[in-house]
Amino acid sequence: MKTIQFREAIAQAMTEEMRRDESVYLMGEEVAEYNGAYKASKGMLDEFGPDRVIDTPISELGFSGIGVGSAMNGNRPIIEFMTFNFSLVGIDQIINNAAKMRQMSGGQFNVPIVFRGPTASAGQLGATHSQAFESWYANTPGLKVIVPSNPYDAKGLLKAAIRDDDPVIFMESEQMYGDKGEVPEEEYVLPIGKADIKREGSDVTIVSFGKIIKICYKAAEELEKEGISCEIIDLRTIRPMDHETILESVKKTNRLVIVEEAWPFGNVATEITYQVQSQAFDFLDAPIVKINTADTPAPYSPVLLEEWLPNHNDVIKAVKKVMYKD
Repeated sequence: MKTIQFREAIAQAMTEEMRRDESVYLMGEEVAEYNGAYKASKGMLDEFGPDRVIDTPISELGFSGIGVGSAMNGNRPIIEFMTFNFSLVGIDQIINNAAKMRQMSGGQFNVPIVFRGPTASAGQLGATHSQAFESWYANTPGLKVIVPSNPYDAKGLLKAAIRDDDPVIFMESEQMYGDKGEVPEEEYVLPIGKADIKREGSDVTIVSFGKIIKICYKAAEELEKEGISCEIIDLRTIRPMDHETILESVKKTNRLVIVEEAWPFGNVATEITYQVQSQAFDFLDAPIVKINTADTPAPYSPVLLEEWLPNHNDVIKAVKKVMYKD
């Protein structure tokens, strides 16, 4: 095992897959000459050249469409968005072409493409650069959606995404690129659609994903001092979702708290809540609690932003609520 940064895990995954398969290439703004806006493609231009690491104009609709057409013709493009907020400019290509092409062509075309880049908030970037789009894309049949929370998961899941024959939305975070974690030096690939129990517990199940899961770990450590045992599940993949792991945990703990950095209406937590109440209602000893951002655009003010985002105290309060200790 070697300790590396999240950005290095992303770069390693792409580099290894490009060495393995000549049909894989990377395209996006500043991915080549600048080594990536977040240095997640550092050194790749030097190794693979400008034909496979391609800088684009500021035109997400254009290079997303090029990627979809290229994938239909046998390539495996990786399309990097500087932030998924910018994917809205190219969302027609993602939703109406990449996601639907296999069905609309009667199975004649598949679209093995990865759209990747940061999601959700990253500090004082304002309302239009601080949005979480996991539930938006997961709402679309034909797309797979992955949101890793650490370097190990990121590398293994990105390699799986690049090899997948369907379009994959792979979401990261500006605030995680510097995070460090242990990653095997030998090759490994993680399965898409399998959640991971990051912490075993017996009193309450906490489900989360992406960078916001860090506040769950902090809350669990503090709650442990009070004799409350939290089981933490990292979804890793939003679609397809691993309902079985969640259900089995809830059947053991009988309580569920869901933490998600997204607006409260119609999100991933809402879907989990429905699945649990419909398939494990008799095992619940308390109503499910979901924790989200405030139902407003993200504020720029640091004081307001702190109030807008979920924090570990919110998780502690929610856990105590489902345990009737509030």
